[in-house]
Amino acid sequence: MSSFPKLLKLKDYVTLTGTTLGIIALIIGTLGGRDHISLAFFLLIITQGTDLLDGWIARKMHEVNEIGIQLDSLNDSLTFGIAPGILIFLAFKRGQFFDIILIIGCIIFILGAILRLARFNVYKSKGEEGYTGVPTPVTMLMVTCFFYGNYFYSSAIEIAVSSTSWQPFPLASYYILPFFLILLGWFNITTYIRFGAKGKGIYLTFILGAPLAPIIGIIGLLQPGFILSLIVSIFFFCSLVFQIILIIVGFFRKEKKEEN
Repeated sequence: MSSFPKLLKLKDYVTLTGTTLGIIALIIGTLGGRDHISLAFFLLIITQGTDLLDGWIARKMHEVNEIGIQLDSLNDSLTFGIAPGILIFLAFKRGQFFDIILIIGCIIFILGAILRLARFNVYKSKGEEGYTGVPTPVTMLMVTCFFYGNYFYSSAIEIAVSSTSWQPFPLASYYILPFFLILLGWFNITTYIRFGAKGKGIYLTFILGAPLAPIIGIIGLLQPGFILSLIVSIFFFCSLVFQIILIIVGFFRKEKKEEN
């Protein structure tokens, strides 16, 4: 039996880098506090880059190996399912009965991501092209936008009221979050939404949007003023709404196509 250095390709090391970042994000998140959780989500954003990069390397260098396929799924389960589900719970838990409802939402979100990845592997082994259900990196990004929208909003309120303690997230967000997580879990496993295979547009979008990750991370660490915090919060909430609209439009387009 071959040793791991012989079994692993370059793309697999990139995958393991993303896995390592996901583990570090979870460890940082357990330290508690909004800044630690913000840094943890920032690391998860970077794992989207490693996920795209390992796929690009695999196609360019024709490095397709069985262990790499398994590693990629396990990595995605952690970084796009388990980690964001646990981090969003740590960010919004209140030590009340509400936490039970939130736990249910987080579990459904995580299970949706894992089931989505398992189904993708089955379909891929049968030679089927494209993606059934919303890809897990997209739903992870939506959870991240939800967190950062609230994070920067709370920072702005803290500055506005001249408070030295962290202001809680808007009350509505606590009630919306469990149902939002359940919706994302359904987005993952639904068969009513389909996407084509990855194209150049996805990589171009990443190249253009990638600089936003370190910029936003630095903004958060520098504790921005009221105006900047509010602008960044609005940006994330608008991004979230835009993503939901795109998914809903895609759903109705499929419905209309089937009717014709």
